[in-house]
Amino acid sequence: MENERILIKNGHIISPADGLDLMGDILIEDGLIAAVGPVTEADGFEGKLIDARDCYVSPGFVDVHTHFRDPGQTEKEDIHSGSLAAAAGGYTTVVCMANTIPAVDSPETLNLIKEKALKESIHVLQCACITKDREGYALTDFEALLNAGAAGFTDDGSPLENPALAEEAMKRAAALGAVLSFHEEDPRYIGTTGINEGNISAMMRLKGADRLAEIRMVERDLALAMKTGCRIDIQHVSAAETVDLIRKAKSEDKKDLIHAEATPNHFSLTEEAVRRYGSLAKINPPLRTEEDKAAIIEGLKDGTIDLIATDHAPHTVSDKNKDFPDCMSGIIGLETAFSLGLQNLVKPGHLSLSDLITLMSVNPAKLYNIDAGHILEGHPADIVIFSCDEETTYDHFHGKSDNTPFKGQTLAGKIIHTISGGGIVY
Repeated sequence: MENERILIKNGHIISPADGLDLMGDILIEDGLIAAVGPVTEADGFEGKLIDARDCYVSPGFVDVHTHFRDPGQTEKEDIHSGSLAAAAGGYTTVVCMANTIPAVDSPETLNLIKEKALKESIHVLQCACITKDREGYALTDFEALLNAGAAGFTDDGSPLENPALAEEAMKRAAALGAVLSFHEEDPRYIGTTGINEGNISAMMRLKGADRLAEIRMVERDLALAMKTGCRIDIQHVSAAETVDLIRKAKSEDKKDLIHAEATPNHFSLTEEAVRRYGSLAKINPPLRTEEDKAAIIEGLKDGTIDLIATDHAPHTVSDKNKDFPDCMSGIIGLETAFSLGLQNLVKPGHLSLSDLITLMSVNPAKLYNIDAGHILEGHPADIVIFSCDEETTYDHFHGKSDNTPFKGQTLAGKIIHTISGGGIVY
């Protein structure tokens, strides 16, 4: 993508990592931020002039949990369509999960994805598998995959059930300084996936996913992380007890080892959504109770949960248009994430706008040591411009899929422009 010369004028610039909260301008040249503050080049400016009056300007969002389904299931999403969805949601960097077909367990598959990603206008990073073909029996070659450019490691979609293998994976990752991300659902506690074991599952005459499925694995992995010194990310937290476990572990963590994600789905919805939206509200781990949702919000407020990640999970209509036990789990999330954060966290007063940006940009960038989450001279011009006063009706999506309970809804906030690598991509 050819870099543009861009001048953003009159915006409310918020960059929490840099202590910026001011009215001002941003000059972009050669893909980098050239100046921040009053810029007097507006008269006769040669380039693209953006008037950001009545808008906020912040670092572009970073999603550490995205599924682009490429290779293997590109009828649901591919790297190009996923990148368009990300840009529309204000994301300038995404980290893709490894549950593709074939799974990303070799440098060859990783290189195939990287070649495609280089053609896109946002930054697409790729995690590799913890175990070969995500089967949970043998570890992949972490060092070779890191050398090939893997962002980190995860078997997301599948739990790592063997505790000895989980410990060995953490030892190897710790030695290499790599991050491991864990999908925490023990199948021994799960009947039908994607629905909480509770009132709604009972009404549907299903045995659902008991909260112990998450709690027991999180207990184990927090202890192993502290034992091995491995940096871990507990993915898509769903249960109040999990929040408490992470909070306690973080209070004892002196090395910044423990990190945790909340999805917009889990801080916006409860199991009641399954009754209203059916398969569109089926996700793993499932939506749980009002108490669980409140605990997740409290965890975001006090820093226990330090990341908002979408778990963007595209599926076809036929994937979802089945009886509930047989349909696929997953909700798309890249385009609606900011609106849901603004509507359900900032507007009610749980978080400040600066807090939301920290959770969606600053902290995710830190987890993977990405040069993002800043508005500073000399850094990449990865920026989102948005309005908190306007609204967005989600009747059209830029990716290939529309499997979300929020389809057709009007939510707070509007992405005005996304700038990635110094170019306007939305």
